[in-house]
Amino acid sequence: MNTTNASKRHFLKAGLAIGAAASTGLSGNLAFAQDKPLVTLRMSSTLPLDANSAHYVWYSRFAQNLKTAVGNKIVVNYFPSDQLGKESDVVNQVRIGSVDMMISGSSIWSTTVPEIGVLDMGYLFANLDHSGRALDGKAGAILSKLMVDRIGVQVLGWAYSLGARNVFTKNPVRSVAELKGTKIRVLPVKNFVSTLRYMGAVPTPIPFGEIYTSLQTGVVDGFEHDAPTALAGKFFEVAKYCALTQHIYNPQTPVIGKRSFAKIPADLQKAFLDAATEATMYQRQRAADMERDAFEKLKGLGLTVSTVDREALRKDVAPLWGEFTTQYPAVKPVVDEIVAMRG
Repeated sequence: MNTTNASKRHFLKAGLAIGAAASTGLSGNLAFAQDKPLVTLRMSSTLPLDANSAHYVWYSRFAQNLKTAVGNKIVVNYFPSDQLGKESDVVNQVRIGSVDMMISGSSIWSTTVPEIGVLDMGYLFANLDHSGRALDGKAGAILSKLMVDRIGVQVLGWAYSLGARNVFTKNPVRSVAELKGTKIRVLPVKNFVSTLRYMGAVPTPIPFGEIYTSLQTGVVDGFEHDAPTALAGKFFEVAKYCALTQHIYNPQTPVIGKRSFAKIPADLQKAFLDAATEATMYQRQRAADMERDAFEKLKGLGLTVSTVDREALRKDVAPLWGEFTTQYPAVKPVVDEIVAMRG
């Protein structure tokens, strides 16, 4: 046997095997690269991951839209229940880009852009539909621009709370008079505190995550929120009465920091924004039905619901509007636009 020819044949076989292995490896790497997201973002929420959460309804639809539009190129991971920190801390993290996105009530942003607090003034909106129509127009445009210009945070939509905010209590509140002096948990922001004070209650600012224990221990007599949140948080276990004050319809506000938005390739930014816009419209459509269903479930779990004189409460709260627009003249056209669209 010619040892030289045998060596050549061995060398060629070895070379072909190495080439095939290299080709297979390259193909595998390409497939991996195609599946790997171009951008991965983190989104914070203070509410639990629950079908009755206004935040999760928005996020789940947004994630579905994004997947349909761009596949795995952009992935937004959702962190509910303050996993990334309390709202007051996450606000600053979104500004600097250490947390990319956040969904919350608009109220928390008034801690950095005080004018946003206009949306927390009691009895500003007549109902959910009124808030949507107003914020899709000039009023929302003014407030969105303030957010971008002042703190570099972009509003992705003005979604709905899942119904009006009402007062839930441990003892019955069946009239405006019975609300007087009641200690009610509120968001730790200016116009929530002012609204409840004008309504005659004793507003007590407490973080969302401490509502249940504060009710249990008697730190507060009640809290104010929408019905689906009361259901999701199981607050009905310690507050079995609800007064239909319907005092605030503040929007739920998904946002992204300017630095984080810049991570998204330019050719994918429109798809990202479109996914958010459609999620906002979808979440709005669900809101009224979810409020009704939540109240039915809460009643079945022992909640007693009472009506109160909302017109009397609206008159009590009216002085707040003048005070706030005098202090922050930039929001006067926002209020004027909202009032003009009330009909």
